[in-house]
Amino acid sequence: MEDDLRSEYDFKSLQVRKLGSGRKSFGGTTVKLEPDVAEMFPSADAVNEALRLLIRVMRGNQAIAPTAQIKNSNAADG
Repeated sequence: MEDDLRSEYDFKSLQVRKLGSGRKSFGGTTVKLEPDVAEMFPSADAVNEALRLLIRVMRGNQAIAPTAQIKNSNAADG
């Protein structure tokens, strides 16, 4: 593989900050996932997609919940 970097560039002392105040912000929030959760998601996009699905499900359940509670209380009365 050819390299376009000049030989005078020295990256041996380069440090990348993963967390902390020295990290540049890209407009998002950094969240640390537990290893068992992280292994299920190949990328940040996959995590966001799963969370958006969960949000839609939760919002849908909120709209349904009062009706379900009425049906369950009627069944208990019967």
